[in-house]
Amino acid sequence: MELLKEIEKVHNNLKVKNYEYAFEKCNKLIKKFPKNAYLYNLGGLALQQLQNITLSVNYFQKAIDLEPKNIAAKNNLANSLKFLGKFDLSEKLYHDILDQEPNHLKCLNNFANLKQQLTDYNGAILLYRRALKIEPKNITVLMSLAASYQSLGNFEEAISTINQILNINKNIMSAHKLLSSIVDYKENQKHYNQMLELSKNPNLYNDQKIDLFYALGKAQEDIGDYENSFKSLELANKLKRKNINFDLKKDKELFNSIINAFEDISFDKIVNNQINEKIIFICGMPRSGTTLAEQIIASHKDVDGAGELIYLQQSIKSNFFRNDKVDKNILKEDLISDRSKLSSDYHDLLKMHKFERSIITDKAPQNFRWLGFIKIFFPDSKIIHCTRNPKDVCLSLFKNGFASNDMNWTYSQEEIAEYYNLYRKIMNFWNSKMGHCIYELNYEKLVKDKESEIKNLLKFCELEFDKACLDHHKNSRTPIKTVSVTQARSPIYSSSINKNEFYKKNLNRMFSLLES
Repeated sequence: MELLKEIEKVHNNLKVKNYEYAFEKCNKLIKKFPKNAYLYNLGGLALQQLQNITLSVNYFQKAIDLEPKNIAAKNNLANSLKFLGKFDLSEKLYHDILDQEPNHLKCLNNFANLKQQLTDYNGAILLYRRALKIEPKNITVLMSLAASYQSLGNFEEAISTINQILNINKNIMSAHKLLSSIVDYKENQKHYNQMLELSKNPNLYNDQKIDLFYALGKAQEDIGDYENSFKSLELANKLKRKNINFDLKKDKELFNSIINAFEDISFDKIVNNQINEKIIFICGMPRSGTTLAEQIIASHKDVDGAGELIYLQQSIKSNFFRNDKVDKNILKEDLISDRSKLSSDYHDLLKMHKFERSIITDKAPQNFRWLGFIKIFFPDSKIIHCTRNPKDVCLSLFKNGFASNDMNWTYSQEEIAEYYNLYRKIMNFWNSKMGHCIYELNYEKLVKDKESEIKNLLKFCELEFDKACLDHHKNSRTPIKTVSVTQARSPIYSSSINKNEFYKKNLNRMFSLLES
């Protein structure tokens, strides 16, 4: 009875996000009850939330050693392994769980999320549907299913699924936000009026307000009400910024450490002894046209689009970081070794995607930070740097809420401008070191003369011209997981050029801080 009361305390602390206390409490209980698998599983959950994923694996594994059929621990272990990029082990565990319990809802959902991560969206959809047969009104699964349809460009199914969610609970604001990213609003449109009515509810939680006001801001821009659009977006950003613990100083230190690590390196003298598989890295500020660039290149008959992969960043941080910065000494040591770790890790993870074509695009925008590593460890790769009017880039960042912690600098005008200036500084550095290896794809030029720009782009990538690249919006082979999904599924249009003019009065603070 005493143990049950103590376990309840751990549960309560997990609920209120007091993860350190929950973990300490678990460890004390484990000393008293070292054969209790449930305690190890709870400790692993606390470690997951503390972002100590590697140690969480040990706790979940101990729970399974004590209780080999512990499905909860297996599911949690699979999630940790997925986070660490050990996709084959994660997938094996999900299969093992479903062999034990075919209708395990959490496992079906988590396995589907893994399929999504590996860009197998059709496989993910089958698993989500299977989960919904068990629990048809599960909001989490329905949201994931709607997002999968959207990523594949199946907007009708996405909207239908979102409407299912809103029929269950009209206060699921993330569903309203997802719907707003698909709909092109007109005045007095039913959904727009619904959102306006919801915004009057004084009992909304902050997280609900954030999603709702991002959605409203998008709708208000669509109908040309830029003043109210700004007010909605400003409110969403302020609420979001209050919710996160973030200091741009860490990014400044990181960027400086990168420049310091590579300033004495001559890329022309690097010996090419790496894997020769061809990767096309597409980078630039987020919202600068990277998704469009990938859709164009991945429409080519010889190319598969991988989307925004995190593998390069994960491997760099694992192999070259110390105290959240690039360590120059570790880099120098690797330059005189066989230097295979980074590229082999990356290619091993790529194999899990089962791409059919030999040329792959990786369009993680903030890979612009890692161009020195790309040049050294992937010497046969191509680097595309996407550029766009800085004010339009920063406006677009201000208008969107992002899931990644890498985007925590996008919720204040000052921090967006400061980050943009850091980006320009490091790109100027890379251009001075290896500018001839970087192809600059300018969004405004692409819009103005699509065919010429696409031909030049393909020539740089050493690809034959393929007419399919001109009709990139018809390409359904490449799923799109970013906020650009609707735009990238459309023909190239010019209406987003100089959109900043409509907001210059309200965003003058941000625009004035931008360095040329």
